[in-house]
Amino acid sequence: MFHDDPLMVLDDLGVVVQWGCQAQELLGYTAADVIGQPAAVLVAETTAPSRPGARPGAAAVLRNRDGCEVAVDLRVRPMLRPDRSIAWAMYRAAEEAAADTGAAVLEAFFKQWPQGLYLLDTDLRLVRVNTATRNLPDMPADGGLGRRFTDVFDLSAPGETEAVVHEVLDSGVPALGRLVRGRPKGSTGLGRLYSLSVLRLEDAQGAVLGAALAAIDVTVSEAEHARTEVLNTVHERVGQTLDVLANCEELVDALVPGFADAAVVDVVDMVLRGEEPTAGPLGREVPLRRAAYRASDRWSPAYPVGDVRRLPSSTPYAQALTDFRPRLLTLGPDTAWLTADPSRAEVIRLSGAHSLIVAPLALRGTALGLLNLYRTQETGPYDKQDLALALSLATYTALCIDNARRYTREHTIAVTTQRQLLPQCPASQATVETAHLHRPGDRGGGGWFDIMELSGGRTGLVVGEVAGHGINTVATMGQLRTAIHSLAALGLDPDELLARLNDTAMALAEERAALPLGDPLRREKLAASCVYAEYDPLARTCTVARAGHPAPVINFPNEATVIPDIPTGPLLGSLDGSPFTAVTLELIDGSVMAFYTPAFLSCHRPSAQNALALLRQILEHPCRDLPDLCDEALYACQADDSSSAGDAILLLARTHSFPADKVATWPLGYDTAAAGTARAHVRSQLTEWKIDEATSDTAQLIVSELVTNAVRYGSPPLELRLIRDHMLTCEVHDNSATAPRVCHARAFDEGGRGLFITAHLAHKWGYRYTSDGKIVWTEQRL
Repeated sequence: MFHDDPLMVLDDLGVVVQWGCQAQELLGYTAADVIGQPAAVLVAETTAPSRPGARPGAAAVLRNRDGCEVAVDLRVRPMLRPDRSIAWAMYRAAEEAAADTGAAVLEAFFKQWPQGLYLLDTDLRLVRVNTATRNLPDMPADGGLGRRFTDVFDLSAPGETEAVVHEVLDSGVPALGRLVRGRPKGSTGLGRLYSLSVLRLEDAQGAVLGAALAAIDVTVSEAEHARTEVLNTVHERVGQTLDVLANCEELVDALVPGFADAAVVDVVDMVLRGEEPTAGPLGREVPLRRAAYRASDRWSPAYPVGDVRRLPSSTPYAQALTDFRPRLLTLGPDTAWLTADPSRAEVIRLSGAHSLIVAPLALRGTALGLLNLYRTQETGPYDKQDLALALSLATYTALCIDNARRYTREHTIAVTTQRQLLPQCPASQATVETAHLHRPGDRGGGGWFDIMELSGGRTGLVVGEVAGHGINTVATMGQLRTAIHSLAALGLDPDELLARLNDTAMALAEERAALPLGDPLRREKLAASCVYAEYDPLARTCTVARAGHPAPVINFPNEATVIPDIPTGPLLGSLDGSPFTAVTLELIDGSVMAFYTPAFLSCHRPSAQNALALLRQILEHPCRDLPDLCDEALYACQADDSSSAGDAILLLARTHSFPADKVATWPLGYDTAAAGTARAHVRSQLTEWKIDEATSDTAQLIVSELVTNAVRYGSPPLELRLIRDHMLTCEVHDNSATAPRVCHARAFDEGGRGLFITAHLAHKWGYRYTSDGKIVWTEQRL
């Protein structure tokens, strides 16, 4: 074999006519030095010794520029010059150069390479090992030559490794970077982790000679890589929810089995309830709750998840929460401190745990809990780098737990406040039966409902929701609910009531926008939805208006369940100037109305539309008790594992007409005798109803004053109506829109005391406008 470029070219007289770069590197002469000179000047007078394997007559001894002799195997090949003369090209034998270089490189690798190098024959017996391998602890003096490499080294998967080598011998495709844990036979411990690469060896004719194995110790780098992976995994998984227990479970899931064979998280019990833990070291009297546990199949916990107990003193667990310093411990049968906790000691003994890290879950000098990590004989012991990682993981988890604790506390306060702001025991009216469901949202929403007793036997029904969550949302909900009560007492129609409620919401929004720039509430836009219905049992009508809220579902007995077409107004608090529209519906006795928040249906697995269809089907059985209908709607429309940021509210109302024998109505003349006539009617009717005399006398006086004012300041026609429910209601209707007001008469004034006297005698009084005038009413307790 020849190199591609000749060392030199000689003419037929032996004169150098071409000088190659290799010749200049080999002998030091430049082309100017030798071209035109006879080649004889380059030849030494001595004869080069024959090398083993050199061809006869192929060796030549040349003299370099310094006069030293250089032995070279030369090959000669004739070449035709452009002038048709013959020249002779001198080549250095390629076999020599390759053999010399290859042998030098191979020798250097086997003597100086710090990692393992092995040559195997086709039977996988060791033919040669490098110096670094011979220096391994417990390595045989002869390097194990002549024996199969699986007999010399204890590998984690010997059969699998042999299969890889055979596959390389068969296919010739190298296997690179296979991770194998191994150690010399007889060594103790887990051994080292190696990156194993296998190459097939062939001779010049392509015959398979064996395999070359290179084993690079990657124990440290892989351990560091594994620790980085664990850290990244914990940061990805832990802290995704604002739930203390979920964070603890996510932590142990991320650590087992990659970083630990068993992981235990104990949390201070008050932290799980959202309470502020005591600053400083954990007191001996403070209990911890087992929050999460994960281990291999053969482990069984000493204490189950949910168990609450105090840490035994004089143990690393208690000490870690005293000085907030992590511990790296070796476990064994003679570990003295385990006697303080026999149950835990027995579990450690049965599991074969030999290494333990105890890391405090602490933040800003406050103990939140404890992280315990165990390793068994199947994995290596923890080291100082593992201890540093465990402390980092514990600190990060403590931050996540504290965030969840703060949220739990705020959520608990918000839900408790909301529960106090909502009607505690809304009683059904004589003409309206009600039942309700309220499931607070995961983040504490601003949903509310209300059942209000109005004058004239009417009932107000409200369901609404303030957008957002937390204590500020709940406070806004309470403000709007209070405003609705005040507006409803004025007898406003539903559309007018929502318009005035929107004014209140806009005022609250302006106050929020005027907060300091640093206040986070300033950035939260105030928006609320609401549906308001007013049922009149005497007219058997229900007037409904809504502000960005779903319309109610209504079932008429023996008829279809419908969703009435009620135009929606803008959300409360918005700048949309669109008017609110009220729709009056005629209801049959026994009709059932369902008011709800969007969250009640949006949690359903298939879709909100399917859930609405289910709700309509459930209402088609109106004869059932309303609480049973509520439960059935809950089971059908909400998934057990559903979660929602909003409050799920359902309010059912079954309507009835007012009993005719409990209502009395009389027209009155528009003259001075009207007051006397009214007193006579009241006295006669209350006697028939068997109302006590004191109440009757008071009612006569109240009616006399109301009728007198109507005659004096109103306009005909006049009408008197008595309604007997749990209250006695007196109503005087006239055709005037002039609103009555209480006057504070002076001592010598002859009039102006009518409404003042009425306000003191009645439990409540007020007025409301109608389409043809106004009604002034009073209520007396029976």
